[in-house]
Parts: sequence; structure tokens; C-alpha cells
Amino acid sequence: MQKSWTWSGMALLLACGLAQASPQGGEDIAKRLEAAPHTHPRLFLDPSRAEAVKRKIAADPMLTRALAHVRACADATLRAPPVARQKVGRRLLGVSRTCLKRVVCLAFAHRMTGEARYLERAQREMLAAAAFDDWNPSHFLDVAEMTAALAIGYDWLHPGLDPAARAAIRGAIVNKGLKPSLAGGWWVTTTNNWNQVCHGGLCLGALAVLEDERALAAQIVARAVKNVPRAMREYEPHGAYPEGPGYWKYGTTYNVLLIDALQSVLGTAFGLAAPKGFLRSADYYLHMTGPTGLFFNYSDCGTKGGVAPAMYWFAAKRQDGSLLWRERAALAEFVRDAKPSATGANRLLPFLLIWARDGGAAPPSGSHFNAGGRTPVAVHRSGWESTATFVAVKGGSPGANHAHMDIGSFVMDADGVRWALDLGAQSYHSLESKGIRLWDRSQDSQRWTVFRLNNLAHNTLVVDGNQQVVKGSAPIVRFVDRGSSPHTIVDLSNVYAGQLAAARRGVALRPDRSILIQDEITAPERGTVVRWGMVTRAKVKSVRDGTAVLVRGGRRLELRVLAPEGAMLETYETERPAALHDHPNPGTRMIGFKVKLEASAVGRLAVLLAPGTAGGESPEVRRLADW
Repeated sequence: MQKSWTWSGMALLLACGLAQASPQGGEDIAKRLEAAPHTHPRLFLDPSRAEAVKRKIAADPMLTRALAHVRACADATLRAPPVARQKVGRRLLGVSRTCLKRVVCLAFAHRMTGEARYLERAQREMLAAAAFDDWNPSHFLDVAEMTAALAIGYDWLHPGLDPAARAAIRGAIVNKGLKPSLAGGWWVTTTNNWNQVCHGGLCLGALAVLEDERALAAQIVARAVKNVPRAMREYEPHGAYPEGPGYWKYGTTYNVLLIDALQSVLGTAFGLAAPKGFLRSADYYLHMTGPTGLFFNYSDCGTKGGVAPAMYWFAAKRQDGSLLWRERAALAEFVRDAKPSATGANRLLPFLLIWARDGGAAPPSGSHFNAGGRTPVAVHRSGWESTATFVAVKGGSPGANHAHMDIGSFVMDADGVRWALDLGAQSYHSLESKGIRLWDRSQDSQRWTVFRLNNLAHNTLVVDGNQQVVKGSAPIVRFVDRGSSPHTIVDLSNVYAGQLAAARRGVALRPDRSILIQDEITAPERGTVVRWGMVTRAKVKSVRDGTAVLVRGGRRLELRVLAPEGAMLETYETERPAALHDHPNPGTRMIGFKVKLEASAVGRLAVLLAPGTAGGESPEVRRLADW
């Protein structure tokens, strides 16, 4: 496609390519592209919206402090040299993210204050990135985030950029961002976060240069509107994100950027906010954080998420202040403790200020959450105070994107302490640099030799030392959020196929805020040994008669084995895994026990986790069917 195309030719392209991609049809998209404003700024923050944002910030002390942090990051960038093209392994992603943070903070600071020094430094940053030979298209996330950086800076600062700089930045967006994407790649139609990030970042570029590259911009927008719904189907039916809350934050933020960019420039998002489960996914993210402020960090997810600007968009879209219950607390902690930085962390913080709604946060009405889909999860909590008891459990498959062999695993908070934890992911580069084929998810893949990724390191079952079955999947078969003992039951049989004839795990929140973890397992036609384990940072102070006392931060937790009788608790090494490619896990240990089952025998493993502030009585062990 050439720039000399007429709008009628482009309309034909869009009508053919988008008729099925948008509920509104290709003709409507073509008309909206033709009518799009040629003035700048137009992405997210046109002049009228910018004035409204200024008023909103001035009226809210918390947002005022957040703006001060954005300005401090911009000031830190004034003192830093522009980005250089330095890859880490096969990735330029860290450089792209640093450039994005710098440009967004500098441009936003300029838009809020009018100070020329921020504009001048942003121009230098964008010109440095524009001068790179390329933006590393072999790892296309790098291209997408760099395109987003220059698109936002180009649009927001357009009136004040030097004409030569404007042309150079626009040329880089086109030739190093948009055109390389036309070569295609697996990311175009994939269902994971790459789809959302790549299409989102590229559409920002397309909408920024729309008046100069009409046909190209139309092609980029058409492709995104057609393909992003593929990734958005992963939110079905209740909003759970298969890759965990950390990747929810990444992929969903770019999804929201795409929606808001289309809305702000074209007046519609072509129904992209409508897919089933998408708006409900904000509930998922809310519930995936425990009272300690830590994620239920399953799969390749970090432990703590910080602030999530996209949640402010969801809260405004749904007019639901309860979605910000954790977010306002996280923002208060962030503006109090975070050091201003010119590097990539919290690179999209200014969008929190753009999307924030008037009014504060309200306590959520529900204490329990359940979501099906590719990776089903469930949460039970005693309340929303910082000392509440919280337990989260997951099903799903090790074969999902970014998944671990953590099926049936749980985390648990009580009295302000995370007692049962997930070790989380290991740095991708640290493994790739040692030759580990990290992204091969076959049963015999090297991925599963990584300690943090296999079931030996998770709060689930290990049968005869074997790994979980990669092609297996575990559904949540019961979820009860009412009564004296809300609970969840997960059918693990499929992920232990060939190892156990049947396996189910129940997780219950009891009236005294203790947690009961109960497994019902059936051995195959041979004897087997099953290990139950829980990773913790607490010190194990005493072990006696199937009861262990765990202590951390001046708090205590009793771990009581209620079944089978006579189980011998022991600790297992997690701090120093044996393989050379494994990272250490300082301060951690696993506590658990082993059970021998005869051929075809049925076993019941029941463990009570009783915080020091909970009652002292142990419950009667009943069949899961009788819960």
C-alpha cells in the first residue's frame, strides 16, 4: 500500500477487511478514519481533556502527590543521558520501556506545567530512539513499546517540536514501527499478551501519524480491530487472565490504551470493550491481591504489582469505586516510598491521572471470588482489612502460556503475614543465557527442570517425585461463597493422570478464620508415595505430633495435620536448588509430609492452617462430598 492511495481506495480496503472485525462494520470504520482530526494533540489528552485533568488533580491531594512524582521522574530524566541501543540477550525491551517512561513522564509534565525544558528533553529522547538502526523486530514487544513511546510524545508535544525533529520521529514511527509489523508474525493472531501489547502499541503509532500515512494507518487499525478480540476471549467467562495478575496488568493495560486511543481519535472503540469477561476482569485483578498487598502470583507472575493505571479506567467505565479499594492504598504507599527514577518501572503512571474518576474508593461488597476459563481461580477472605485471612487456589493447566506446574497450588495470608507463598518466576534471561529452552512447554521440556516452575516447588501434590501432566487440566468443580464455611473444590485428576486414579483438593475458610486444605486421592493399581508441601518464609519453631508452629514478624501460625493420623511433618530444601541454572530462594523452606498408599487405596490428606488470632479447635474431617 502506498501513501498516494485515495480515501475511497482505503474505504474499500476497510470494508473488506473489517466487515467481520467490528460490530459496526467496515464502512463505519472507514468513515471514522476519514473524519479523524488532523490536529494535535488528540491521543488520550486533547486540550479540553487536559484542562479537565488539571482540575481533577488539583482537587485531589493523592493525585496531586502522584503528579509530583511524575514531575520528579521527569526531572530525573533531565539529568540522564538519552537511551542507547543496548540489548540484554535477545531483548531490547528494557530500553523500549525506559524510553516509554521517560517520554510519557516528560510529555505529561510539559502538558501539565507548560515548562519548555520537559519538551526539549523529550525531543532529545525521541530523536535518540529514532536514530537506532531498528527497534529489534525479532522480539516484537520491543517494537510495540517503542512505537507507543514515540507516538505519545509525537502527538502530545507536536505543536512544540522542531519541524526537523517532528519529521524524524514520524519517520521512525512509520519505518521502524508500523512497516516492520506488516511482515506479520505469530503475535498477530496469538491469544496471549503479545497480541494486546503489539496491536495496542502499533495502533498508537498509526493514530499519531494518521494524516500523513492514511492507508498504512488504516491497515494497522483494521488488523488490530480484527485480531485483538482473539486475545480478549481469554477473559471469558468471568474475567480471569490465564497468565496471572502480573500479565493481566501488562496485556490489559495495552488493551485499555488501544480502546481509549480509538475512542479519543475516532470517537468509538468498535466494540472492543464489549467481549464477555473483559469488564469483569477488573474484579479478578482486585481479588488477586491479598491483605498483605501481595499477588496470588501464580505462573510467571511477580509478587507485588504496585499501582495499576488500567484499574482507574475500569472504575470510571463501570462507575464502581470499589475497584480502587486496593489501588488507592497502593498509590498512597507508592507516592510515599517510591524514589523518582528515569528507568522503566511504572512507565504508564501518568495514565492513572488521566483515567482517575472523581470520588474516592469504597470497600468491595464481596469477600469471595471465582472465575472459570483456561486458568480457573478462586479466592476466599474473611474481610478487606489488612489482618484478614485470605486464601487463593488455582486450577488450569501447565500447558497454558507462562504457566507453571502449580495446579492445585494455593497462597494464604493472615494477621498481615503471607504464610503460604509462591516462589514466583525466575528471570528469563538468566535461564536463556544458560541454554535453557524456556518456552518449550512439552512434557520433557527443559522448562520443567527449573525448580521454581515445576511442582516440587509449589504448594501442591507431588506423586512419586513426578511432574504434573502438561496436557492435563483441572477445573473448579464446586465454589460456595455463603454459609459458615465458604469453600472451593478443584478436580486435579487430569494433571496427575497415570500417577493417581483420582485427585481432588478442597480449600475452605472456617468461621474462626483458619483455613482447611483437604485432598482426596485414589492410588492407581500400584503402591504410590504422595508428598504434601507448603512453601513459607516463616521459621518453623516446633514440630510435634503432626503440628508445627510457624513464626514470622511476631505472628504465629499452627499447621496441624488432621489426616492421616501419624503423619510426620518435615522440611524440604527450597533455599538452594541443586541445578546450576536455578536461582536461590533465600529465607524460604517447604514444610510437608509424605503418605504411602497401597494399590487402589483411597487417601485423605487434611491440613489446618490456624493463625494465632484464630480459635484453637480442630474441625472434624469430613468427605469433600459432605462439605
